[in-house]
Amino acid sequence: MPTAEEWAVVAFTLRVAALGTALMLPVGVGVAALLARSRGPGRTALETVFSLPLVLPPTAVGLVLLEVFSRRSGLGGGLARVGIEIAFDWKGVVLATAVMSFPLLVRSALAAFEDVDPRLVALARTLGCGPVDAFLRVTLPLAWRGVLAGTVLAFARALGEFGATIMLAGNIPGRTQTLALAIFHDAQLGRDDRARILAGLTAALAFGALWTAEAVGRRHARRQAT
Repeated sequence: MPTAEEWAVVAFTLRVAALGTALMLPVGVGVAALLARSRGPGRTALETVFSLPLVLPPTAVGLVLLEVFSRRSGLGGGLARVGIEIAFDWKGVVLATAVMSFPLLVRSALAAFEDVDPRLVALARTLGCGPVDAFLRVTLPLAWRGVLAGTVLAFARALGEFGATIMLAGNIPGRTQTLALAIFHDAQLGRDDRARILAGLTAALAFGALWTAEAVGRRHARRQAT
């Protein structure tokens, strides 16, 4: 059975994954909405940039984040002077998980927004809705299942984040250690039994999140087919 220490790691992982997902949710939805409306030549370049965390080594993404938010950088040093530490702090874990899971939300939300009939949005505009009102009253209610599926996928990705997290926040037990980092740490120390328990807990959490995303996605597909 998991010990109190192991449950504490689980709770910390769930908290930072949920917080990272919540912080990037409005940004991801906004980016997806702008991309769905864009038809210019720069759209492909923007989509590629936002998708880079999916294909880059997570350690490379973490290195970039560390360079930006370390105390030696202008931004990181400025934040440190006002008492906000990012590197090697729990806030760095949140940032790393948000950045690495961001593309999953954007791609899912973008597909959902593009499935919305533009004639419905145009009709709302002719009835006096502004762009924001039309998005909130027409586009988002019609695309919410796709947005939700992307959010759950992003949360599942955040649960298992490793490379960017260890580069930006380190592996500090009780402070920045998530499930993925704890599994690595225990395996390195030869504590295979504990590593297997944590791996099982991670698999259970990921299965639940992915099952939810698949269920929502299937409902969205059936709705689109009818």
